[in-house]
Amino acid sequence: MEIPDDGVRIDTGYLVKVPVRWSDMDVFQHINHARMVTLIEEARIPWLFYDERPTAPLRDGCVVVDLHVKYQAQLRHDQGPIEVLMYLEKLRSVDFVVGYEVRAAGADPASKPAVVASTQLASFDISTQRPRRMTDAEKDYLREFLRQA
Repeated sequence: MEIPDDGVRIDTGYLVKVPVRWSDMDVFQHINHARMVTLIEEARIPWLFYDERPTAPLRDGCVVVDLHVKYQAQLRHDQGPIEVLMYLEKLRSVDFVVGYEVRAAGADPASKPAVVASTQLASFDISTQRPRRMTDAEKDYLREFLRQA
């Protein structure tokens, strides 16, 4: 499947390809663990902030509350652009948890991910610098990607 530069909605979530820069590689010739956090953030941006619907994405702001990353296999620079599948694990009125599966370019979507991660994000009012309740449109958008446990 060809993945557009801004990602694509699929049955299991939202899939984005993220270019791997030479500077993302470490001395052991694989993607550095700290850079992986940046790469999954870069995957999240087109999904949550630039969807075609102007009222649904979280353009009004959100902040990372918690982050977990589990490295299960190496990813090398030459295996890019990496493919990041994102979905929702939990949705509440102020916050939500995004799950990630990261694979090498062209990897079988059913294969074991090289990296699995999750981030808890809280909707945030930038002008007041306080958490805020999500709008119904935001929750409806996110609900489309909710995976049942």
